Amino acid sequence: MKLNTYILSTAELDHELVQKALDHGIEIDAVSFIQVEPIRENNLSEDLLSLAKTSINAVFTSANAINSIGSLFEGIKPNWNIYCIGKATKKAVMAYFDASQIKATANDGAGLAAEIKANGVKDVVFFCGDKRLDALPDFLYKHDIMVREIVVYKTKETPEQVKKHYQGIMFYSPNGVNSFFRINTPLQGSVLFAIGNTTAKAIQEKSTNKLVVCDTPSKEAMVDQVITHFHK
Repeated sequence: MKLNTYILSTAELDHELVQKALDHGIEIDAVSFIQVEPIRENNLSEDLLSLAKTSINAVFTSANAINSIGSLFEGIKPNWNIYCIGKATKKAVMAYFDASQIKATANDGAGLAAEIKANGVKDVVFFCGDKRLDALPDFLYKHDIMVREIVVYKTKETPEQVKKHYQGIMFYSPNGVNSFFRINTPLQGSVLFAIGNTTAKAIQEKSTNKLVVCDTPSKEAMVDQVITHFHK
């Protein structure tokens, strides 16, 4: 099959997903536009280990957050109630916690905040990155739910000049959007794909290109969306 559709993914993709697109005549170049670094300060590690011995309502809106702290819990099974974003983040949570501990999931931070309120939760510990979004904590503060934020990873933008023409570009976070647009402007005909509404909003602030928002916030669904779009 002749390859005539070229897509840029602004984050790394599993080989299986790249191959799946290739089987449909779509070639994906995956380039990470952000770099995530877990924070490994002694005080933070001590604080996390102390929390692991208590019962808390833990909130995760990123797989990076759970992956950044999970390695510290070797041999420890925290008795936490978990509230998390679905798909990738939930999958990461399942590597360290039992399914029964997950009390609610949602597609984005705003939806998760609403679930937390609906469950009658009075206080949470929000494990996040240094560039976390405001939607979830702002909603919880507004409804008198106490939020303790613990920053467990740092996000560094790693912009790269794109010289190849792509019919589509895939974005997974506002940070990735900011990094890409810092030194790049997509061609007018390029279709921009967003993993969710928050990322879509960040794209709309920087571009008027055609925008497609993924129905389900996962890389797997993103690839399926790209395949569907270019095979209409």
